[in-house]
Amino acid sequence: MQAIQYWIWLSQLNISAKARAAVLREFKTAEDAFYSEAGSFRRKRGISALEAETLERRSLEGTEDVLTKCGEQEIAILPWDAPEYPERLRQIAIPPAVLYVKGTIPDVDELPVISVIGTRKASPYGVKMGERLAYEISRCGGTVVSLLSSGVDEAAAKGALRSGTPCIGVLGTCHEQCHIPLARDILRNGALISEYPPGRESSRHFFRERNRLAAGISDGVVVVEAPEKSGTRLFVSDAVDQGKDVFAVPGNADAENAVGTLTLLKEGAKLVTDGAEVMEEYLLRYPDRINLNPEPAEDTEAVSAEQEKPETAVTQNENADRSKGAGASATEFTDQTIRSQLARLTDDQLKIIMAIDPGSTHIDDITERTELSTARVLAQLTVLEIKGIVRRETGRRFALNITVEK
Repeated sequence: MQAIQYWIWLSQLNISAKARAAVLREFKTAEDAFYSEAGSFRRKRGISALEAETLERRSLEGTEDVLTKCGEQEIAILPWDAPEYPERLRQIAIPPAVLYVKGTIPDVDELPVISVIGTRKASPYGVKMGERLAYEISRCGGTVVSLLSSGVDEAAAKGALRSGTPCIGVLGTCHEQCHIPLARDILRNGALISEYPPGRESSRHFFRERNRLAAGISDGVVVVEAPEKSGTRLFVSDAVDQGKDVFAVPGNADAENAVGTLTLLKEGAKLVTDGAEVMEEYLLRYPDRINLNPEPAEDTEAVSAEQEKPETAVTQNENADRSKGAGASATEFTDQTIRSQLARLTDDQLKIIMAIDPGSTHIDDITERTELSTARVLAQLTVLEIKGIVRRETGRRFALNITVEK
């Protein structure tokens, strides 16, 4: 019987994260807990009578199924006592018993890691700032953590991906219940982590629980946009409890989405308007990792310039499409705008655009027509999607948001 099965047993039980952490404190390993004396779980601080009863059943039923699904889904299992388990998470008050990881998780114990968060109902300003700050943090040497919710979180993940550096997505579900298209892009250069094994039914409180994981692996958290009452404030509360740094982006004083961030600033959060200001706080701690004046990444100068241009009717439409995940119909562009955008694209991006038919085209057809690798095509499609030139549709198909003469 492999020791990993006992960790799976502990992670899949229908008990609170607090109760699992109490088991870790008491027994150190899941196997020791499983074979402890009868009644060992009763009257332990952090474990309710009902949870003690659940633990006392000591059944390994379902663990083999989890192992099989992890193999099929290419999920790595990192128990609390594994060498690869982040030390930062071991040190929080309620560490996860097991991390289920897809992709390659960076060595977060040795890196400046920043969570970039905000409201799901982000304004165009919030989306723009979320993407921009995450991009700049990544370019300066930081590793961005995203909760992958719509709005600011999603924009932050896109900004990190555009920088070409790893991004970490923290899930509030098991991996097989994550249907976010952006998650696939993260796996090319980063990781998705969850504390829930395959097959675990989702619960609303999981999304609150994931906050402590994202905060736990981070040095600090940047709040881009948040109303007065929101899940963002709950995240900040967890981060403060863990002793993490809090940064906030200012917004309009009369904007509903700025009430939360302005309150944080009044409470002592550090005001920031760009990624370098965030990373400057960690320069002494990570002198070999941080560069406050990085060279522009390939094909990003045009995007940065595009973000800085005035909010014309065209750019407002682009921002609206991005915040909605792009609409069903193509955005209207002037001929001059199209020529300007196409002139700033790389050869690979132009090949991809020319390979997309009117309507939509499957990713396999795009790959075959361009003669580029699938990974390369997906990477460039992500950039084009961020720019608002293409949109992702169901069935691994992509469509153009502009009309191009071929």
